[in-house]
Amino acid sequence: MAACARCLADQGAAGVSVRGICTEAGVSPGLLTHYFDGVSHLIAETYRDVGAQVAATLDEAVEAAGDDPRARLRAYVIASFRPPVMDAALLATWVAFWSLVKTDDRLQIAHRETYALYRDDLERLIRACPVGGTADIRLMAVGLTALVDGLWLELCLDGAAFSAMEASDVAERWLDDLLARPLCRLA
Repeated sequence: MAACARCLADQGAAGVSVRGICTEAGVSPGLLTHYFDGVSHLIAETYRDVGAQVAATLDEAVEAAGDDPRARLRAYVIASFRPPVMDAALLATWVAFWSLVKTDDRLQIAHRETYALYRDDLERLIRACPVGGTADIRLMAVGLTALVDGLWLELCLDGAAFSAMEASDVAERWLDDLLARPLCRLA
């Protein structure tokens, strides 16, 4: 899976093949087909693995933040703008994955599962914070995911436009506002 992620980052989705991945991994094509039902299956499992690696990094940041719920939520968000999540090769890998999501059923499922886990983590962290009213925690997590993904993507694409610290500041100010005036479902 690491070799598949490297090939996706280096060559994009169109350049990935069983032969190329196996050459990168230093194994025979038979080994790949022994463990995976073709390259599509391998790419879907690589998507899940990359997502799990990002989740583990975010979880480590949360654990290092201590017990304060707000600090834990902040750490989760801010970790998205720091290495190893803030990484050009990771961006290239995600772009390759995303280019396949609409055309590959396995990738659609892997994407849906991975992002659901990400939003579930955010929902859990938001729920632990003092949030007033009849907040729609799910929508808050969706909005926060979109904000972080957008800032992360723009920062990866053009690090000169704004800094990781500025992205963190934007996200933190949005979090402050979101927690003070939570999103509620409108009929």
